[in-house]
Amino acid sequence: MLSTTNWSSVIKPYPMASARFPAPDPQIEAAVRAKGAELFALMEKQPPPALFSKKGAYARLMDWSMKDPAFKTQLFRFVDVLPSLHSSAEIVRHLQEYLGEKAVELNPALKVGLAASSFAPSLVAGPVKAQIVDMARQFVAGETGEDLIKQIQKNEKLGLATTIDLLGETVVSDEEADIFLRRNLEILDSVSKYYAARPTPCRSDVGPTGPLPRLNLSVKISALTPDVHPADPENSIEALKLRLRPILRRAAAVGALINFDMESYRLKDLTLALFKSIFEEAEFARQPAIGIALQAYLRDCEEDLNGLVAWARARGRPLNIRLVKGAYWDYETINAQQREWPIPVWQKKPESDANYEKLSIILLENADLITPNFASHNVRSCAHAIVQSERLGVDPRLIEFQALYGMADDLKAALLQLGHRVREYTAIGELLPGMAYLVRRLLENTSNEGFLRSKYSGETSQSQMLDNPVNAIAGAAEPLRRRPRPPGSFINAANTDFTIATNRTAQKAALKDFETRHLGKRWPCIVNGKKITNRAFIASVNPARPAQIIGYWAQGTVQDADEAVAASVAFFPQWRATPVDVRASILETAAEIMETRRLEINSLLILEAAKPWLEADGDTSEAIDFLRFYASEIRRIVTPVVTQDVPGEHCVQTWSPRGVGIAVAPWNFPLAILTGLTVAPLVAGNCVIIKPARQTSIIGAYLMNILREAGVPAGALHFLPCSGADAGAHLVAHPQVDFIAFTGSREVGLNIWQEAGKTKAGQINLKKVVCEMGGKNAMIIDTDADLDEAIPAVIYSAFGFAGQKCSALSRLIVLETIYDRFVGRLLSACPAIPVGDPSQPGTIVNPVIDEGAQKSILAYIEAGRQECHLAWQGTLPPHLRETGGYYVPPCIFTNCRPTDRIVREEIFGPVLAILKAKDLDEAFEMANANDYALTGGFFSRSPAAIDRAKTEQLVGNLYINRGCTGAVVQRHPFGGFKMSGGGTKAGGREYLENFLFPRLIAENVLRRGFTPVEAQPARQSD
Repeated sequence: MLSTTNWSSVIKPYPMASARFPAPDPQIEAAVRAKGAELFALMEKQPPPALFSKKGAYARLMDWSMKDPAFKTQLFRFVDVLPSLHSSAEIVRHLQEYLGEKAVELNPALKVGLAASSFAPSLVAGPVKAQIVDMARQFVAGETGEDLIKQIQKNEKLGLATTIDLLGETVVSDEEADIFLRRNLEILDSVSKYYAARPTPCRSDVGPTGPLPRLNLSVKISALTPDVHPADPENSIEALKLRLRPILRRAAAVGALINFDMESYRLKDLTLALFKSIFEEAEFARQPAIGIALQAYLRDCEEDLNGLVAWARARGRPLNIRLVKGAYWDYETINAQQREWPIPVWQKKPESDANYEKLSIILLENADLITPNFASHNVRSCAHAIVQSERLGVDPRLIEFQALYGMADDLKAALLQLGHRVREYTAIGELLPGMAYLVRRLLENTSNEGFLRSKYSGETSQSQMLDNPVNAIAGAAEPLRRRPRPPGSFINAANTDFTIATNRTAQKAALKDFETRHLGKRWPCIVNGKKITNRAFIASVNPARPAQIIGYWAQGTVQDADEAVAASVAFFPQWRATPVDVRASILETAAEIMETRRLEINSLLILEAAKPWLEADGDTSEAIDFLRFYASEIRRIVTPVVTQDVPGEHCVQTWSPRGVGIAVAPWNFPLAILTGLTVAPLVAGNCVIIKPARQTSIIGAYLMNILREAGVPAGALHFLPCSGADAGAHLVAHPQVDFIAFTGSREVGLNIWQEAGKTKAGQINLKKVVCEMGGKNAMIIDTDADLDEAIPAVIYSAFGFAGQKCSALSRLIVLETIYDRFVGRLLSACPAIPVGDPSQPGTIVNPVIDEGAQKSILAYIEAGRQECHLAWQGTLPPHLRETGGYYVPPCIFTNCRPTDRIVREEIFGPVLAILKAKDLDEAFEMANANDYALTGGFFSRSPAAIDRAKTEQLVGNLYINRGCTGAVVQRHPFGGFKMSGGGTKAGGREYLENFLFPRLIAENVLRRGFTPVEAQPARQSD
């Protein structure tokens, strides 16, 4: 049996700060309003920002975007894709696809050109591209170091200090990270030389004790190395430090301040840990000057701020803290909702504003050591900081206000006039590739609740803009609030968030506990509640360390199979008659047991199936989802359906269970798929015999114990690990077996399909086969694909869990106009893929399941060498080779043809074949020219091309602009056709119908000219 450790009690959700904010103080409020009015008055004397000037292209586009959300979305999507468009024809095509007639908003002169039946695309594309570049110049100071120096000079004349942001975020390879490192070093050199030649600082670069570091450089950790894995912070931090140290050394030498930027929430804890770790090193304990950004829209920002203050005080380390609202609000909200995780950001805009003010006070209370940097364009936020600093007696030169380049120029001028230090956050880099930055700025400025929009649209009064945000919280909307779910509706299990340190610690403890207490046990067959132990016991080993025996499973016999069938036939009438709610409740109890013991089950998956942490946890979540979803679905299905509402006749369709079946599961999803194959027919009222894969039979035994503990009766479920060649084949052919639920190889699946088609003496039902057999999945990369998203998706889809998924990517089809650029970036990204023992949290590529699989995959790689070009092959660290683990280095082949073996045959390992297609017609033809039709992927930012893929890429599960693995129950019903299976969809609403016979009952209710009035519980047919 499983241990009783309640691992769910140690899994930590996001720490959430209190939702309570200080009640408004009348005296403070009066002062804030007065200071805000003073700022507004000074701002009115300044020309309005170009963005809201009512003149020019920026203003016209922003005005239109604020009035028309649909136009805004399409415009920003077009802006996002533009850098990847390399011909006039492509620009015009995308412009028409995204904006249609509204494209004239980019340039009124386009109206004639777009309407003409024939025109030169360059006449349209040129002005449009120039228009977008002009928009980018509104937010990006330039492309070169010379452009930056010119902007610094302009700022100094105005009294503005400058902080530098080098555009460029996520890198996918060491080469790209090295380029970013060189850019940082070059900027430190060139700007420091400029300042050295002009020793007199501007007034915003002078603090109460003298000159401050004039050279400020912001860095983002995602641009420092491709080896960033938040679930593995120790190794990530070491990789990050390798490129961070040269920057810090140069900064110390030239007297610069280095500021750590904050990005998405998943990187937040890693950024904080890196910050503290590297500045605790002796070399950097005192120099250079340092700072870090914190995002007030995060619920746990207060905890992080207090932690940083305590850290700085413990070391006597002066520290700048840049307090921002945050720029990823939509992403964080939607991402958390998709994952069923707590939403880490405040859901109402006034909450973020109120938190900003609360944190501002903490900063000011620590201004003796912490330099507060108030980065906001919100006049109320700035006025509040000024008033609170005066209340606390903080020298105004101890604090700094920051604003973005190209925005809030009037606020910058007003703050300078009041004697405050102001620093401009200045982005520098290539204009079109910097569109990610640009789009975030556009989203901020056109947000319905953004301060700049409120001020310059005239929709909000000055009094309202200066009101305490606490007063607005109760009545504020939650823009991305998910619709309420009906009571009792299905909700997917949330995966464990291993970016949280306590969760990593708990999983490590569970893994150690499992290896200490559970290895080497003997697991019997279980037939009709009886444990059968007088059988041959087979060892199950750890694929990463084959010398480690996980446990032993008893090999069932033909006699055991016959007894299991006989017991099932005998118990079937009783189980069929068991109320549906009782059967469903048993599954829900099993789900709760699994959730409680999640980390222990993860540990077994890591050890017996060699699943990396994320894959193991996802497997557990999917198993829990199957239990809950099928319990929910059976309650829906059993309600009789009225087939037609006709007077005098009551016609309903009901369902009846089929009888006795076997669940034959694969080793690659040894818990999730086995659970789904078992509990779907079980909850439908059938009796089931479990036959797990031999490589992962211990996991099957765990599932059996959980279901028995949850209350499944002995006669309804039997556990029979056995050889597929004897007892397994005997079960398939048995005349009293009514259905086979199978997932596995094509060869075995076809044999089952063929055998099940034979009718034996004494057989009363035609056997139902629910069969999923694998895939040879293709992903197409269109010419306008977002490579920053496509490359990580390709890598994980192909090599995650060593490619041992039926959904894994094995054929990559790249259009020829982008082929060289895409393949070059992909190959340069591959060396960073973590290959290793799955017990380590950062592992992506683990060993394959056994020696047979290893030999088979290596043989395919050798065949690929003969047919194609081996463009990249991973290397195994020596310590992995010494373990005897079944490792296969991941491989990528180019120069592949559709007829090559590695392109046609399923390999089930970390091998990717790349093909080149001249256009989408050929790409779809290549994708479909295969025996399988399971999953497929398509990366494009062309609405028309995406529509084509939906129609022409013929697979069971098509994933657009995301990886092609990771199906989620109910959200992505999973299954394919052709040689991938019979077309059934596991985790879908129709799946239970595979294990039920439909029945129609028609009753004449007419009695001598009248029909009774009766409540009809049946639902109407859809």
